[in-house]
Amino acid sequence: MLAFLLRRLGQSVAVLLTVAAMAFALFQYVGDPVAFLVGQDASPEKVAQVRAELGLDQPMPVQFQRFVANAVQGEFGMSLRLGRQVKDVIAQAFPATMELALLAALIALALGIPLGVYTALRRDGWLSQWLMAVSLVGVSLPNFLIGIVLILVFAVLLGWLPSFGRGDVVMIGRWSTGLATADGWRHILLPAITLATYPLTLVMRLVRAEMLEVLRADYIRFARARGLSDRAIHFGHALKNTLVPVITVVGLQLGSLIAFAVITETVFQWPGMGLMFLDAVNFADIPVMAAYLCLVALIFVVINLVVDLLYVVVDPRLRVGREH
Repeated sequence: MLAFLLRRLGQSVAVLLTVAAMAFALFQYVGDPVAFLVGQDASPEKVAQVRAELGLDQPMPVQFQRFVANAVQGEFGMSLRLGRQVKDVIAQAFPATMELALLAALIALALGIPLGVYTALRRDGWLSQWLMAVSLVGVSLPNFLIGIVLILVFAVLLGWLPSFGRGDVVMIGRWSTGLATADGWRHILLPAITLATYPLTLVMRLVRAEMLEVLRADYIRFARARGLSDRAIHFGHALKNTLVPVITVVGLQLGSLIAFAVITETVFQWPGMGLMFLDAVNFADIPVMAAYLCLVALIFVVINLVVDLLYVVVDPRLRVGREH
């Protein structure tokens, strides 16, 4: 197990360095941030002075080396757009994105797994057929369209929920949260449901497919022959083995919810990292963009490592295989 962890950590470091190099090299060619800072009428001397102050006159390897060295210490330089430390900019937007992504993941799991089990056990029922038809809509429609429809129905026509912003937030230490206020809950519901729609339908369909496959296995027939109850067979044997592939999908979807909530945050003007990243792209704010992509890579690397460890916990066969 230790060798496995060390190997995975080494791969993770290589992935992070590769992503950092690609992001840094790519965004060197996305506009000229100095032009945004000094304006088009600035003299060449002023442009050269600002470029030197920002370190942009240095060769790319030197800039990248300085960026990696600072990133290891949690320092990503100054935001060219805001004139603030990048870590402070990300720290301000990170709680909003995390709360939105975690609530969306919770909705997807809390509804997707039970609905997947139900549609597998009652696959010929009219409700199961209707749920499968609705799931096709959830998988097919883009997030921005789902968000616009929800805004039209619940914010414009019914007036039940707000259509933008985060609402009232409170500070718990350095963490800002809207989940401690009623207004914060009202603001997060629509974007969370929008973001949860695709993973919910994906989890439901995956659980259903895996459940149907497991129920045809020989050990399930043996369990029935032993006289075990349907509840013990379905939830004690079948569901446990169904969750092994679900762990992979859920883990990757959680990373996707955090990293790719850009569209949902834009539709609802949610002040998270997605909106921050779009503003950085529009301004060619290279430090913020590079730091954001490195953070996304770190999130995916950590989630994949956790998923691999959960495999070993859930499936004893993998534990035996790794010991040999």
